[in-house]
Amino acid sequence: MAESPCTTHSPSKRSLRGLDWFVFFVADVQTGFGPFVAVYLTAEKWTQVDIGLVLTAAGLVGLVGQIPGGALLDWARSERFVAAIAVALIGTSALAYALWPIFPVVLAAACLHAAASCVLGPALAAISLGLVGPSAIGERLGRNARFASIGAGLTAAVMGLVGYLVSTSAVFFVTAALLVPTWLALSMIAPREIDPEQAHGNLRARPQRDQEAVLPGTPTTLRSLLTRSPLLIFGGCILLFHLSNAAMLPLMGSVLTTRLSDWATVLIAACMVGPQLVVAVFSPWVGRRAQQWGRRPLLIAAFAVVPIRAILFATVHDPYLLVAVQLFDGLTASVFSVLVPLTIADLTRGTGRFNLAQGMVGTMTGIGASLSPTLAGYVTDTYDSSAAFLSLAAVAALGFTAVTLLMPETRPRSQPPPPP
Repeated sequence: MAESPCTTHSPSKRSLRGLDWFVFFVADVQTGFGPFVAVYLTAEKWTQVDIGLVLTAAGLVGLVGQIPGGALLDWARSERFVAAIAVALIGTSALAYALWPIFPVVLAAACLHAAASCVLGPALAAISLGLVGPSAIGERLGRNARFASIGAGLTAAVMGLVGYLVSTSAVFFVTAALLVPTWLALSMIAPREIDPEQAHGNLRARPQRDQEAVLPGTPTTLRSLLTRSPLLIFGGCILLFHLSNAAMLPLMGSVLTTRLSDWATVLIAACMVGPQLVVAVFSPWVGRRAQQWGRRPLLIAAFAVVPIRAILFATVHDPYLLVAVQLFDGLTASVFSVLVPLTIADLTRGTGRFNLAQGMVGTMTGIGASLSPTLAGYVTDTYDSSAAFLSLAAVAALGFTAVTLLMPETRPRSQPPPPP
């Protein structure tokens, strides 16, 4: 039987460079939303209730759409085409924000953006896996994280300047204009070099001495995927991570505002940019070490950092030291940006359900991130911010314990570590 094409060729430099720039510009496009939405709608005299309704609706769509988005990618035979459509929908959403800032249009645009994002992130991982294959995906994901971090950091600064010098609506015109270079970057990736079986995780090892050879497998049923203990354990650990982590920066921002109101905005900006720089520096290193050491040591180290960071937030009172503590978030983000899709690729290899599993874990991420601010807010109002940080530390410690005791090593035995 013939070997899969992925074992007989490597992607061209043009395709790899195109993927670099596609990741960069996708981060640029996504940066146009987020905090800028609330600022823009407030400037348009929207009430906080209406802003909250729009953001909540988008959040619900983003949560509910994760699994269907993954299933759509597994059904589609071209992740590249799906990614192009998703980028177009996000650009359309940005134009709708800028041109028609009325409630029905903005609500529809926010939901459209959330739905497109449900497939765009997994599509990036799938394209990467289909392009470089399982043996090189760790380092590729690290490179993706670097370009995404640089893109997000630079664009946040540029769009903040555009919003200040021109208008808040100009941010969304810039976001829509970024659609052109994003598509151009995507067009540099040769479709024939993206192996569809690899992109879906539908490869199994050939049971011979040549363990690097792979063959297409039969797609796994959804019920079988849902009963895979390691995948469920990993999803639960990810839920605990985001339940503890998502509220830390907003809560710390409130603390900074009360302690140093004049410099709070500048310090919050530093808290956002600093971790991005850490991610840009460390993510490729994480990708290489994940191939050499395995996934489990890095996951354990990343989970260990979270309770330490929460305890420091609870006990440190100097505002400038709090900014330094926030740099720990860059370390965990460096690991999770690489290890989450990489571990999912490990656990779904040969199932044909890589993208659906990404949606499942994305749902767990959304649940944890949604509940985290409620937990932190309740404890803060009942006690104080220090108690809230300690509560988040307790959740993080539970996640650390779960990943240490329950999560197995997932690096395939047939995949030897590359030379250092």
